[in-house]
Amino acid sequence: MSKFAALLAFTSLVTFVSAQSPVWGQCGGQGWTGPTTCASGSSCVYSNPYYSQCIPGASSSSTTTRPTTTPTTRPTTTPTTTPTTTPPGGTTSVPTPTGTPAAGSPFAGFTPYLSPVYASEVQAAAALITDSTQKSKALSVANVPTFIWFDTVSKVPDLGTYLADASSLQKSSGNKYIVQIVVYDLPDRDCAALASNGEFSIANNGQANYFNYIDQIVAQVKKYPDVRVVAVIEPDSLANLVTNQNVQKCANAATTYKACVTYAIQQLNSVGVYMYLDAGHAGWLGWPANLSPAAQLFGQLYTAAGSPQFVRGLATNVANYNALSAASPDPITQGNPNYDEIHYINALAPMLTSSKFPAHFIVDQGRSGVQNIRQQWGDWCNVKGAGFGTRPTTSTTSSLIDAIVWVKPGGECDGTSNTSSPRYDAHCGQSDADQPAPEAGTWFQEYFATLVKNANPAL
Repeated sequence: MSKFAALLAFTSLVTFVSAQSPVWGQCGGQGWTGPTTCASGSSCVYSNPYYSQCIPGASSSSTTTRPTTTPTTRPTTTPTTTPTTTPPGGTTSVPTPTGTPAAGSPFAGFTPYLSPVYASEVQAAAALITDSTQKSKALSVANVPTFIWFDTVSKVPDLGTYLADASSLQKSSGNKYIVQIVVYDLPDRDCAALASNGEFSIANNGQANYFNYIDQIVAQVKKYPDVRVVAVIEPDSLANLVTNQNVQKCANAATTYKACVTYAIQQLNSVGVYMYLDAGHAGWLGWPANLSPAAQLFGQLYTAAGSPQFVRGLATNVANYNALSAASPDPITQGNPNYDEIHYINALAPMLTSSKFPAHFIVDQGRSGVQNIRQQWGDWCNVKGAGFGTRPTTSTTSSLIDAIVWVKPGGECDGTSNTSSPRYDAHCGQSDADQPAPEAGTWFQEYFATLVKNANPAL
């Protein structure tokens, strides 16, 4: 039993007036009956209605909610109707972009902007690692560029802060900067999951709220035309429309998802944001039966949106664990010839071209350093034994791949193992999921330390 687990077990039996939650431990949330004060050097910070966490050196008035990930289940069937595709203002006009996209990879020749939030999380986490060699390796992760997730509308103003900082760095250094973001706030988000449910509901003005969220992102980007922005659009959403239409929530969300993604890519195109729509991974859309339906869906959306010229292609393996190129197939991939991301990409690309969708890719390798660690290919939650993978680079093995990236910030939790949590997902309680785990999006210290230790290539 870990030190953290032992402390939780102890405090659940005996309550002391002076009891405190440890650094990175829980200190509040709906149904929480444990300590609400934190160990010295940390403060209790609200993350979401179900979880507050003791953050080192944080102000108790700040918020540190961060991205979440979702499962990769796979069935099929029936959509039902939902809202109109017309924006809230009543217009269906498509804005024209002010610039022309680069012919090649948007990453080429640009310095990725480092997420200040992730860097501070990593630095605080490294300070708690006692082994000097591992501490040094952990600290180096703060210098690895990761995408910044905008999973609530309240975070959007921060985008302006990051863009202003990147613009300043650009002017002072002479280097061209690129800010990497994830657009992730669909109404009824993650329709086949529980761990990462979002803030908007389709039934409660969700589509209009989402359009407003996109409008706010566009307004921030517009202020800094000198800084290049690249975005991953809505992880897991479109993949759920390919395989999970037998899930009622996904069937109900299909029309709204399409309307919202269409609006997002049209509006972001108007301010020159390079976009990659999320395309799941080899173990999800990479199955042969899913390839053609996926390509058709991407092509239909792209064409219906007016073929936005800044839509560059697709993002794969976001927040997952697949190798780009596996030395040999993991036994869990049996039956699928597309057993890693490069096989998936090579199989999907010609179908995308036939559907008139741009066949360019980015691949998340942030947690793909160790293979053959899952019991089932669909296991996605805090998988034990994972390690940081190939560092972000534009030197790839394929002309189809623009860049290897880290979309998921390693160390931020996939989902809680607490079965009493409203956001508990059974995947997070499986035997190959690291436990005990905090709420999705909050910091998971033990998991981060494991990612550092198991990094391949080594940090």
